Amino acid sequence: MLVIMKDHASSAEVQHVVDLLTEAGAEAHLSRGEVKTIIGVIGDREVIYTLELEGLAGVEQVIRVLKPYKLVGRDFQPQDTVVRVGGTAIGGGAFGVIAGPCSIESEDQMLTTARAARDSGATMLRGGAYKPRSSPYAFQGMGVEGLRLLRAAGDEVGLPVVTEVLDVRDTGTVAEYADILQVGARNMQNFRMLDELGETRKPVLLKRGLSATIEELLSAAEYVIKGGNRDVILCERGIRTFETHTRNTLDLAAVAALKILTHLPVVVDPSHATGRRDLIAPMARASVAAGADGLMIEVHPDPERARCDGPQSLTPTDFDALMRDIAPRVALEGKSLGESS
Repeated sequence: MLVIMKDHASSAEVQHVVDLLTEAGAEAHLSRGEVKTIIGVIGDREVIYTLELEGLAGVEQVIRVLKPYKLVGRDFQPQDTVVRVGGTAIGGGAFGVIAGPCSIESEDQMLTTARAARDSGATMLRGGAYKPRSSPYAFQGMGVEGLRLLRAAGDEVGLPVVTEVLDVRDTGTVAEYADILQVGARNMQNFRMLDELGETRKPVLLKRGLSATIEELLSAAEYVIKGGNRDVILCERGIRTFETHTRNTLDLAAVAALKILTHLPVVVDPSHATGRRDLIAPMARASVAAGADGLMIEVHPDPERARCDGPQSLTPTDFDALMRDIAPRVALEGKSLGESS
């Protein structure tokens, strides 16, 4: 349910509605604008619907929401969410570019990549310390030592860092080092992890699951926001289909749809979506045109020797060319790199 308050409703009127909802066992989530306040209500629908809220002072309208997600929808918050980290942002006209290697391999590799990413205009630095691999014999990442290297590289070049939380037990440790906590595709419906991240006051980058629908992605984001963490970034990284030419199938229609359905920023990962170095640039351009708020690009100083995902990693030279290519396209869409309007 959504309770739409009248223009300039008083704090006392808003609080009275919240108190009644709380007494009924519901949770009230407030979205305050300059003129209007919207109260998102979560709880037992049968109980909530019996409350006679329409006649209360300051209440303009009560809307019954049938979607399984409420807090992430534009009905609850019409204006775009802007996720700010350090001196950069994603959403609301701010276009973010998250660049770095799939896996952290050494201090030299991480620093070389970080410097190249910064020099080419990336707004955030990525790197995997814990790697979810299909084969138990593949490189699993450097763990805490990798986190230290990522943090040190980010601090040296002045970029916020993004890395994946692979296990709910590692949430606290990863949060000590990272500015943004990434939920990988395989963990999108790890509800215990999503609950934990909802209580963590660090932004969350939520990747779409391999076979997840748009509704399932938004419902996963709802878990995080319901816990009190409203800084969520959605990531389209391709879904599994019958096509084998590319690693996954990049669903750019989902990007356009998400921009209509939700106020959360949406970024695209063309590296994982295509699995092919030669397709990253065209898909990045298409992502900008589809309305994405950012890109996540894998960059490695020597892709041929990368321990993870070398075929889909750009060299620093190729990444620089990509950044010069997309910059005018981002501006054409009325957005700017890392800066909100």
